[in-house]
Amino acid sequence: MKTTEELMMASFQIIAAVGNARSLYIEAIHAAKDGDFDRAAELMKEGGESYLEGHDVHTQLVQLEAAGDPIAMTLMLTHAEDQLMSAEGFKFVAEEMIDLCCRVELKPVE
Repeated sequence: MKTTEELMMASFQIIAAVGNARSLYIEAIHAAKDGDFDRAAELMKEGGESYLEGHDVHTQLVQLEAAGDPIAMTLMLTHAEDQLMSAEGFKFVAEEMIDLCCRVELKPVE
């Protein structure tokens, strides 16, 4: 079983990583609106890598619980999971908006 301190640390790791991802996805939308599609693609890639960092920490917690080691559901962990899902939604919206910006610019989508 993870200690409360370890669980808080894992929660903070998730929040920091996916918060960074969400910021990068938003930056990517702004780059696409400015017509800088190469930069938008770069930012989306960086965002995906940051998202995976947070997702990996979450996956470790799920695996612990699946192996019979219960994880205490705290407000901080709930917040971390909420931020994880929010970032995933932002990624989808960013991809769609960048695609629309490409179409408006008559650029092929990569």
